[in-house]
Amino acid sequence: QVQLVEYGGDEVQPGGSLRLSCVGSRISFRFYVMGWYRQAPGKQRELVASITTTGTTNYADSVKGRFTISRDSAENTAYLQMNSLKPEDTAVYYCKADHVQITGLSYWGQGTQVTVSS
Repeated sequence: QVQLVEYGGDEVQPGGSLRLSCVGSRISFRFYVMGWYRQAPGKQRELVASITTTGTTNYADSVKGRFTISRDSAENTAYLQMNSLKPEDTAVYYCKADHVQITGLSYWGQGTQVTVSS
């Protein structure tokens, strides 16, 4: 019954911005590392950004300086602010929650499409 739902995917022009949201239900985000992943057609799913329960962040080199991950654990919400978008950012973006103590306890959202094109 745990559910993660992503919001905010859209089609934007290169250089544009989007903010993705991940809202959890029947889950307490304070116990989870949150991550954003993406998968482009024909490619492996890759980690874009993660944020620990204490606010430490990690980013893929390809998005450093352009994307920002944040969280509001009290509201069970994680965010991905995406600026200066490039066509190569086009992908389905997924939210993931990984429990910090229980090994292997994780959840995925269904994904939201981000398309960057002219």
